[in-house]
Amino acid sequence: MGANHPEPEHEAGQAPEQSRRDRGKRRKKEHPLLSLLKEIGVIVGVAVLLSFLIKTFLFRAFYVPSASMEKTLEINDRIFVNRLVPNPIGLERGDVVVFRDSKEWLPSVEQTDRGPFGWVTDTLAFLGLVPDESKQYLVKRVIGLPGDHVVCCDAQDRIQVNGIGLDEPYINPDSKPIPQKFDVTVPAGKIWVMGDNRNNSADSRAHIGGPGNGFVDISDVEGRAAVIVLPINRMGVLGNYPDVFKNVPVPSKALEPDSAQRPEQLPAVLTGHSGE
Repeated sequence: MGANHPEPEHEAGQAPEQSRRDRGKRRKKEHPLLSLLKEIGVIVGVAVLLSFLIKTFLFRAFYVPSASMEKTLEINDRIFVNRLVPNPIGLERGDVVVFRDSKEWLPSVEQTDRGPFGWVTDTLAFLGLVPDESKQYLVKRVIGLPGDHVVCCDAQDRIQVNGIGLDEPYINPDSKPIPQKFDVTVPAGKIWVMGDNRNNSADSRAHIGGPGNGFVDISDVEGRAAVIVLPINRMGVLGNYPDVFKNVPVPSKALEPDSAQRPEQLPAVLTGHSGE
């Protein structure tokens, strides 16, 4: 009935579909172990990239080397620091913060040749498993914000902020603080910090006579300590005890950053500190 149409011939050099499938079957298959190693490599690469992004923009791990924040933080604790504080999230009184030691509160560390495996130490420091000695950091609690009038002490030997005495439950219960009298007003762009282990913390009080008059630049704050991640039996969230500061009034006015005011240090009962 109808005309018979001849099957189209394949173009020169073009193999039929069946031939292509046959060639694919004959092609040597990739070794399963090699395929697994490739997958592991991709996973590790993605994990490193995410870790870098998280460390750069969100969180960073730090190692606690001293007893200045006991019992809140103990020696060898590993903490995660929220890097969104102080920018764009502002600091609050009671925050536990990690900050760079730009005022030389710590003894200088002599740089030594770490040998061909120095990258191992860098990696462990990146993960917060060993102290980061490339820069010196300290961890303390924020007591005074810009404009705050911070005084030690009231009739009950409590720290006062803007005339309000603080009941501080985070202070190391094993060591009653020895009053070290001071009277300061925090300049703009600065904070006043103190350790929870008051008798064993060379904090703002101990550096009133040094560079910066004991104040810490907000620009030096690396972030707010959010959680303890290691050891596992100490894992938990770090709070800033808002109830301690809820009655503290807003300061009337912050001092200018370049103010020539020097904090007044009254005769101190505590003459020295044994740790940062």
